[in-house]
Amino acid sequence: MTPRKRKRDETTISKIPKTEEISSSCLDQPGDQSVHEVVTYESSTLPAIHYDPVTTAPISCSLKSLEELLSWTRKEASPFNVATVPLASRFPSLDSCPRRTLVSHDMMGGYLDDRFIQGTEMEMPYAFYHWEYIDIFNYFSHQMATIPPAVWTNAAHKHGVLSIGTFITEWTDGAKICEAFLADEESYRAAADKLVQISHCYGFDGWLINIENVLSETAVKNTGHFLRYLTDQMHERVPGSVVIWYDSVLKNGTLNWQNELNDDNRMFFDACDGLFTNYNWTEQSLERMKSYSAAQGRFADIYVGVDVFARGKVIGGKFETNKALELIRKYELSTAIFAPGWVYESHEKADFRQNQDKFWSLLSEFLYIHRPSSSLPFISSFCQGFGKSLYWRGQVEMERSWFNLHAQEIQPLYLSENMENGGWLRSRGCSKDAWIGGNSLMVEGVIPSGLPEVCARIFSLHVPLAAQTFVSFVYKPPVGVKVSLELKTIDVSLCTFNGMEEIASSSVFPEALAEDNQLVEQFVQNCGQWTSDGWITKCFLLKMIGCSLREVCIRVSRDEGDEDVSFNCRIGEIMLLDVETLHAPLQSVQGICVNDVVWKKDALKEPGHTPKVLLNTTLRWQYPTQQVRHFRIHWRRLRGPDPRIRPGPLTLIGRSYSTLYRVVELEVPAAPGLIELVVEPVSREGFRVPEDRWGRRTLSYSSSGN
Repeated sequence: MTPRKRKRDETTISKIPKTEEISSSCLDQPGDQSVHEVVTYESSTLPAIHYDPVTTAPISCSLKSLEELLSWTRKEASPFNVATVPLASRFPSLDSCPRRTLVSHDMMGGYLDDRFIQGTEMEMPYAFYHWEYIDIFNYFSHQMATIPPAVWTNAAHKHGVLSIGTFITEWTDGAKICEAFLADEESYRAAADKLVQISHCYGFDGWLINIENVLSETAVKNTGHFLRYLTDQMHERVPGSVVIWYDSVLKNGTLNWQNELNDDNRMFFDACDGLFTNYNWTEQSLERMKSYSAAQGRFADIYVGVDVFARGKVIGGKFETNKALELIRKYELSTAIFAPGWVYESHEKADFRQNQDKFWSLLSEFLYIHRPSSSLPFISSFCQGFGKSLYWRGQVEMERSWFNLHAQEIQPLYLSENMENGGWLRSRGCSKDAWIGGNSLMVEGVIPSGLPEVCARIFSLHVPLAAQTFVSFVYKPPVGVKVSLELKTIDVSLCTFNGMEEIASSSVFPEALAEDNQLVEQFVQNCGQWTSDGWITKCFLLKMIGCSLREVCIRVSRDEGDEDVSFNCRIGEIMLLDVETLHAPLQSVQGICVNDVVWKKDALKEPGHTPKVLLNTTLRWQYPTQQVRHFRIHWRRLRGPDPRIRPGPLTLIGRSYSTLYRVVELEVPAAPGLIELVVEPVSREGFRVPEDRWGRRTLSYSSSGN
């Protein structure tokens, strides 16, 4: 086979299919009419593969057999597991990054708490948030076709990181699967077509192909053709996608891990976008690949595997993974970091953040910092996708531990820096208090004697500014020091660089606007009233033409004296938006409908206990998702079996991060009854949407005897 060069259109954003395309059609529900249901306690007919059989909550899943793969249809796909976030731009892009980093997320078989698409209650989950360091995220399991849960793909896409699934066959059963789908051209094309359709449908960006079983002469001959066909079709249907081969099978069909690219596995490398080597390599392996003719011009496509658990005879691993990275980068190769969840699986869960930050800090010297590239607005409240409570503008909205990576916002740089004279600086996520979501950013350290201030870089960006850019900065002031905002900008004409070299920037120290400033008053009016509870919001106006925001920094300076000063400062949110946004109208929710209703009774069986009526249903609506941060889902009782009881207040059910939400086990009054389900959009900027623009649908219900 001739060497393969990956085709990629950097200007094309991955297409995200609309959930409506793969969902059952909504009921015929005119906007001015109530939906009526008869309460019957029958078993759910929803497919158990996509819905938890106990609660009917939507879940992610894999395909476990070749039969499941070949019979897969878009009509039967889960609308909840479709990624809704398009792949963001970043610098350097994947193609211009000469040494890439792939992370393979192998966590105890996969599909754990992250399988719950709308989130779940969990005290301390595993979450990844060092996205600025990596290029590709691979969701790995030992199930045949591993489809990344939408929560992971959305989080990756927000940061410009590709999300890829895994197609794996292993041992005796795997050999039987391979003999079937690699028997001839028709068979391997049928399997490849399904993999392409699944990736396109669910909105992720490709596949790791992991064949770990012996192949017959016919099967191995067709493997290269399968890879080439799959790769070509993926590039056509999902621009920017990748297909990567794992180093296992040789060109003669034997199973023999090479730990390098060589003549025995080159045919697979030539047919796709890259090779993920096994983990037992040596420096001599790297030397051979560096001089190997087939690798010339494609060093970035060789992902040298590193097992963080350090199983077998490997270099580095665990908190010495940096030793492996140092050697790999010495030979200008890419890397595939396997199972970085070691920091979670092998240590106390309470120390997860500390160990995660330590692990990636040790690797940071050998990783690129990628800059998110987007137009305004740029907004982050630093939420990592989990927390001890759910906050909105500094107030607790739900008081319970939660985990939902859909809620993860653009992540800052988590730095750890030691200075001379005993000074130090660190930034970390903290769940003890937050402005929005589950976490705030804690910037802490010591200003050493002899230094008037320290500066923490929290974002490295490429965001063209408007002629007038409004800035909002939310923080809790520390004691004994002053906190200010420093923005670094460059001339936008310099932003066509390839991402490798540094460009000199200019620092801007914006002056805070007065509270009676017209723009501040408009901003406060848009946001609605909130209780500050110690949080301070400062607003700024930047008037800069032809400039791009390069860095956001927090500058902490001493009040007085010259002795060491320790500090900790909690940052709640950074927001930059075009001034015109302050006056933009907000749209109304359209087309809300109710379907897939399942009625249940609570399981409590005590003498004299009246079973509670539990409603499970799916809400769908229409709204431009690029304009919202999330939707709040509410309900209220309008009428129950006792007409003397007045209608109840609106009660929050939960948050949705798409135009789809599954109401799960909502306790409602006994039949007959009438309730209202309400969808409230929350704008990206956090502006309050007037109630007359919320979506509403009434649901009446009666018992089967009526």
